[in-house]
Amino acid sequence: MRKAATRKQRRMMIVGVGFASFALVVGLTLFALEDGINVFYGPTEVVEKAIEPGTKFRLGGLVEEGSVAKSGATTTFRVTDMKSSVQVAYTGILPDLFREGQGVVTQGKLDDAGLFVADEVLAKHDENYLPPEAVEAMKRAGTWKHTEEGAEATQ
Repeated sequence: MRKAATRKQRRMMIVGVGFASFALVVGLTLFALEDGINVFYGPTEVVEKAIEPGTKFRLGGLVEEGSVAKSGATTTFRVTDMKSSVQVAYTGILPDLFREGQGVVTQGKLDDAGLFVADEVLAKHDENYLPPEAVEAMKRAGTWKHTEEGAEATQ
């Protein structure tokens, strides 16, 4: 014959089920948001940190002068923060405003050889604009300065 659960046991069971439900909801939410969370790094941070190949993140800085090369539909270029640079490969049509010496934010993954394979490239809006993420990365690298006229420039 089975004993009826006491009030304390019922209360503990309700608390346990509530906790398990909460943990399940948090776990499912984090799983669903995993692809939507993109960490931003500058080139110096990519070089200094051991970012695992296949980890999706955003890379921003300036398109290094003289680094753009096209081979069919694939364009390779280097993104720099004036301290370090990272080689990027992108297959597709680049934004009209993409050019050397201008700000860019790319999204993609590092391959096993350390090449950043971008699946998206975002270019700056006008000659005085640099993406805020790129400015922050350059500030962290110690290569950012702001000119007196209000335009943003690098050292």
